[in-house]
Amino acid sequence: MQAITRKLGHQSLKHSPAISSFKSLYPPSDDHYCGSRFASNVATSGGGHLARKGTGGRSSVSGIVATVFGATGFLGRYVVQELAKMGTQVLVPFRGSEDSPRHLKLMGDLGQIVPMKYNPRDENSVKAVMAKANVVINLIGREYETRNYSFEEVNHHMAEQLAMIAKEHGGIIRFIQVSCLGVSPTSPSRMLRAKAAAEEAVARELPEVTIMRPAVMIGTEDRILNPWAHFAKKYGFIPLFGDGSTKIQPVFVADVASAIVASLKDNGISMGKVYELGGPDVYTMHELAELMFDMIREWPRYVNVPFPIAKAIASPREFLLNKVPAPMPTPTIFNLDAIEALATDNIVSKDALTFEDLGLAPHKVKGYPVEFLIQYRKGGPNYGSTVSERVSPESYP
Repeated sequence: MQAITRKLGHQSLKHSPAISSFKSLYPPSDDHYCGSRFASNVATSGGGHLARKGTGGRSSVSGIVATVFGATGFLGRYVVQELAKMGTQVLVPFRGSEDSPRHLKLMGDLGQIVPMKYNPRDENSVKAVMAKANVVINLIGREYETRNYSFEEVNHHMAEQLAMIAKEHGGIIRFIQVSCLGVSPTSPSRMLRAKAAAEEAVARELPEVTIMRPAVMIGTEDRILNPWAHFAKKYGFIPLFGDGSTKIQPVFVADVASAIVASLKDNGISMGKVYELGGPDVYTMHELAELMFDMIREWPRYVNVPFPIAKAIASPREFLLNKVPAPMPTPTIFNLDAIEALATDNIVSKDALTFEDLGLAPHKVKGYPVEFLIQYRKGGPNYGSTVSERVSPESYP
């Protein structure tokens, strides 16, 4: 396995707290970074299978040491689970409290899941958590802004920084960038524009990068059906923007995690390619809401909110975000950037690479993927609780 940095880089890192804790897990080595800042060392397509054969399962050794940025978020927990199941050692950078990655440690064998505190704005800290890895997966992203982190910093500049450090590292043989379906430099959504810029920046640094573009993800901790169900239970209706005719192609979050891991198991054919990951069915927003109401056993009631009015309701938070001394509440249904994105259909392109090209068949959303909504039925285990009480995804305050 490749080890850390060139001599100059090693000297700048040796007093880092993250490196000090990391040395307790691995013995020191005389190896250094190989390669140049101006040349990518990511393996080329057709270079052979990455994972080594072993006994199989969580106690095996796959040969992969993966640093998963954003592992404590919604998609991250499913990616860590899939990696651990094949015997991968997973390095989990986190920036919050020690409890942030606690739920992930149970997914692997002893010592297999390694939480590492880091600062995403400190280059040396990022290098420290990437030092012993041979695979980097970037899941960092946020669908709303906060006082401290803008769309551009979280969704674009952090991805670019990871790609530059991975390029310099010399031992990273796979880099996977998770983006969003519908990214475009001309999108009305600032998040989708930032994600498009991130794809361009990462591909410029690492042409062999694999880019995944998942559609709206459905799952126990999701950011669409959970807010809808809670709103419907509290107020007896949900708002539909426009007339609810916008088309989306929701995908089960576990299928997206499986696709990411499947791209690591191939012989390199997924490198340098972009995959659009949508579910097997296309829904209008109204049809998806009908499915939600059916699962929580409530009579469907809607209020059609024209897009201009929805934007007017959501705008005060964005206006006051950097003008008040206290954090603003987290947007749920009335998220201005999400409303901008919902103004246009968001489905998989006709000629795009999909799950099928990775040898996978995604689940239909109707059925098992939405059974978690049963908890919103009257008398369920979490009936009456708020989304924030049940879900605590990593955020950037």
